[in-house]
Amino acid sequence: MSMQTPSNSSNLVEVLEKILDKGVVIAGDIKIGLADVELLTIKIRLLVASVDKAKEIGMDWWETDPYFSSRGVNQELQEQNQKLLERIDQLEQRLEAPKE
Repeated sequence: MSMQTPSNSSNLVEVLEKILDKGVVIAGDIKIGLADVELLTIKIRLLVASVDKAKEIGMDWWETDPYFSSRGVNQELQEQNQKLLERIDQLEQRLEAPKE
């Protein structure tokens, strides 16, 4: 008795490949109200795509977000370090300036 691979799994793989290649956007709003008074609105936007596709359309926020990438932390630390060095230079110049 031979085992057959279900065609559903191959169809699922094909659908997943197409979604990741092209991307899909799901958008929706949730509004909560009472007596025709809107109390809360939640906007939900979801993009499902491959990393390459997301970068292609300009979405690469995870590369600089300190929570997701050490590169973001390094960039932030470098900026803070540069500001501190500039501040030190300014303070040293004040100390070296002749007093009148």
